[in-house]
Amino acid sequence: MEIEATVRKYALQNAVQFNGKATVGAVLGKVMAEDPELRSRAKEITGIARQVIDSVNSMSLVAQKDALLSLAPELLVKETKVREVSLPDLRNVAGEVRMRMAPNPSGPLHVGHSRMAILNDEYVKRYGGICYNRFEDTDPARIDPTGYDTIPEDLDWLGVTIHKTLIQSDRFQIYYDVAKQLLEKGKAYVCTCKPEDWRELKNHKKACPHREQPLNEQMLRWDKMFDGSYKPEEASLMVKTDLAHPNPAIRDFVGLRIDDTPHPRTGTKFRVYPLMNLSVAVDDHLLDLTHVLRGKDHLNNTYRQEYVFDYFGWKKPEYIHYGRISLEDVQLSTSKMAKGIREGLYSGWDDPQLGTLRALRRRGIMPESLRRYWIEVGIKEVDIEFSWKTLYSFNRDLIDDSANRYFFVADPVKLTIEDAPKLVAKAPFHPDHPERGVRDLHVGDDSAVLVSKDDLASNPSRLRLKDLCNIELRDGAVQYAGNDLSVLKEGVRIVHWAPMDSVQAEVLMTDGSVRKGVAERGLADALGQVVQLERFAFVRVERATPTVRCVFTHK
Repeated sequence: MEIEATVRKYALQNAVQFNGKATVGAVLGKVMAEDPELRSRAKEITGIARQVIDSVNSMSLVAQKDALLSLAPELLVKETKVREVSLPDLRNVAGEVRMRMAPNPSGPLHVGHSRMAILNDEYVKRYGGICYNRFEDTDPARIDPTGYDTIPEDLDWLGVTIHKTLIQSDRFQIYYDVAKQLLEKGKAYVCTCKPEDWRELKNHKKACPHREQPLNEQMLRWDKMFDGSYKPEEASLMVKTDLAHPNPAIRDFVGLRIDDTPHPRTGTKFRVYPLMNLSVAVDDHLLDLTHVLRGKDHLNNTYRQEYVFDYFGWKKPEYIHYGRISLEDVQLSTSKMAKGIREGLYSGWDDPQLGTLRALRRRGIMPESLRRYWIEVGIKEVDIEFSWKTLYSFNRDLIDDSANRYFFVADPVKLTIEDAPKLVAKAPFHPDHPERGVRDLHVGDDSAVLVSKDDLASNPSRLRLKDLCNIELRDGAVQYAGNDLSVLKEGVRIVHWAPMDSVQAEVLMTDGSVRKGVAERGLADALGQVVQLERFAFVRVERATPTVRCVFTHK
């Protein structure tokens, strides 16, 4: 039919231009512009457009381009060569690149952590260098012992290659030796002021009474930090910087403190704990790191750590600071997540409501989609908001071709079709892959099917049951109305359905809710796979019995 061909070519063009999804309004505008006389048949044309667009949107982008090239090659705008998105080159690369990631083992990694992991991994693989995983576990109160195992598992899932792992709680004597050398150089001091008094003096660019005391007095207090003479907060080792520095955060900083909290790995073996800026500076030097990637919220830490490098004449790595990224509508706080798990608010670290990598993995998000996302974001200093929409778009590109299609009916309502012949639907597993075959969906002898309550909410007079037949609804009865697709030209909607022998099914959503309904029996055979529940969403099937349980991936 000529009109259908016209609609189809513009639907294909619109879909190709907008990432595989054509819209009715845009297509109708093109069709009417080509033949203004069709405006008098707007209702009919709209029905045809909906039918054609549903078909076009079910195709992959590659298939859409191929179809447009065959039908109307003049509408396929010649594409300029797309520049492959990649990270910028690192500055001052000479020889082997050595980089690190430095997680705190307070729990598993979340989506924000994946940025640090993937960017380091990308650069090390580009230059053929070494990537360290360094557990920064020098705050005993903030450690979840499971993190020592879950973090490597998360990195492995991301495809990140770790060449060597270090644990800072194994390296305390190294930090003590460096701290002692700083005291001997006159670049550190042991302060017994009350913490609030020390901060007040620092804010006014004034030295505390202990800052310039002689070495023998400093060493005496240093030894007392270890022998139990001081309680927590009664003494700390401070690293000197510049008390006249315009930024108060840079003026002197705490290098080591006393903490009697038992450490999950070392128990009560140590009571003097290094703080990040000292331990990180020491380890970055000893690992001979060439480049350090970190968020620009660490700029002050970089300035502090550079003082330690300068005091010993160590070569500094190249520091690269990228912008902050805000993530909305998802829980990322490790302490709040742990509390929620304890209280039963979340089922575990992989609860779909959470932003952990374990939750994304459970949902069917592919690690490659995260890699593509962070490479596209890059290492610019501009602050941005994390786009779930973009991540889902990347993931859709990765899973759409492999995801077989199934029917899921939420809140099902039984319809008995009167005067129907024996009905069997031949629904394709995938519209782009006929070689995968079809799902034979048999309607029982009572001619009853299940449809969603939502699809009946508008009291439609006619419906098209996808891949099955047309029905008319009037006076509480449902009448078989043939199988002629031309009804779609009149605006009849296509709805999905399920046979009466369907299985109970549920979908765990990211807001904590559960969508319950029924699904065709074959869905249980897709255990562990990411599939598309037609007109609903992509999901990952994680349980087959007694109820098929799926986890929401994205639309």
